[in-house]
Amino acid sequence: MSAYQVVIIGSGPGGYVAAIRSAQLGFKTAIIEKYSTLGGTCLNVGCIPSKALLDSSEHFFNAKHNFEAHGIALENLKADLSKMVERKAQVVKQTCEGVSYLMKKNKIDVFQGKGSFIDATHIEITAENGEKQTITAEKVIIATGSKPNYFPGMEPDKKRIITSTEALILQEIPKRMIVIGGGVIGLELGSVYARLGTAIDVVEFAPQILPTMDLALGKEMQKTLKKEGFSFHTEHKVTGVKNVGEKVVLTATNKQGETINLEADYCLVAVGRKPYTEGLGLEKIGITCNEKGQIPVNDHLQTTVPNIYAIGDVVRGAMLAHKAEEEGVFVAEHLAGQKPHLNYNLIPGVVYTWPEVASVGKTEEELKTMGVPYKAGNFPYKALGRARASMDLAGFVKILAHAETDEVLGVHILGARAADMIMEAVVAMEYRASAEDIARISHPHPTYTEAVREAALDATAKRALHI
Repeated sequence: MSAYQVVIIGSGPGGYVAAIRSAQLGFKTAIIEKYSTLGGTCLNVGCIPSKALLDSSEHFFNAKHNFEAHGIALENLKADLSKMVERKAQVVKQTCEGVSYLMKKNKIDVFQGKGSFIDATHIEITAENGEKQTITAEKVIIATGSKPNYFPGMEPDKKRIITSTEALILQEIPKRMIVIGGGVIGLELGSVYARLGTAIDVVEFAPQILPTMDLALGKEMQKTLKKEGFSFHTEHKVTGVKNVGEKVVLTATNKQGETINLEADYCLVAVGRKPYTEGLGLEKIGITCNEKGQIPVNDHLQTTVPNIYAIGDVVRGAMLAHKAEEEGVFVAEHLAGQKPHLNYNLIPGVVYTWPEVASVGKTEEELKTMGVPYKAGNFPYKALGRARASMDLAGFVKILAHAETDEVLGVHILGARAADMIMEAVVAMEYRASAEDIARISHPHPTYTEAVREAALDATAKRALHI
């Protein structure tokens, strides 16, 4: 029977990073993955493949709508979805192979099969062919991730009523698609197909899209996506979705109580994700999940069983790959006796539509609820020379700073390269910078990041230079 100091169940970003950091710290480490490839949801059917398709569809959209303005003439332009999916698969393959390489490089033993607790220190691994083996572990990190969520009446059949997984492998460009959920997953995958010519109907229960982010972001994004073929049905509750052969029919009620029906080729159910802990045998070791299906943990990400930890989507907090990675490193370093640091308030969120959306810290709505005095600075992309040059005029940077101390409390960006720009805000906020600190830093011209400086100037004393 093989014995390890640290065993990780699940090889997504949280799991494989926890394994690497554990190995770096000198622990004899093993990782268990039930699927044939490493990388979890993110690398196989989540972050990486969706971004690959987003990039492909963005190239097509620009070729169709923007190239002519740049003096580039094209004829007989068409989208080859099968080729896009094929490229996406190659990107996924290379990325997953990269994780396998990292396991070998760091001398981490990989077990293919489903891991289940026999007791707190013994884990049974069942391979796909049914063969079983048992390993022992001094410490265990649960990193089994999440799976697509759905509510009664919208159960996916994976044919016409689909999840994000099936949306990544469609063999045709639909004429019309319904997306249930105006959050990150729904808008990203909806964007893929909208750019290729699909009419998208978004049905959202909340009053606006991106309801968990600063409300200004959702309002502006809705305006932008309408120009790309999106229709929005906010404050609508889905009561049922049916596969009727070559199409789907969705029924929903609006805030007035009226019933509406929508028809489409496909319905994408994108109402978030839920923790995946099935088959782990948690009941054998005395761990009980909460009402959300999450594994309860303390500030050290330790479960009620002292030698077992949990990270990523199976515990509280945002379901983000980079959050899981940080938690994986945190646990490994805690096990080594170090004192790691993890600030959940400064884990950024990103939506990879175009323009991109990125956010960190508190929203304006949260500050109001908390009663924190604040001031807001805003700067539009359309005032940037770089944005005019690239024809990326949509969007803005919004900085929220404490009204008395000027400390930056939240930064919210909608615009070109927002996903990369948000890191300036994260670094500044990690060091508790003020809006004036950002305003006094030289930003290269012409760049999109000038909007961050201008928004900081606007927050400092309403003294932005270019508006």
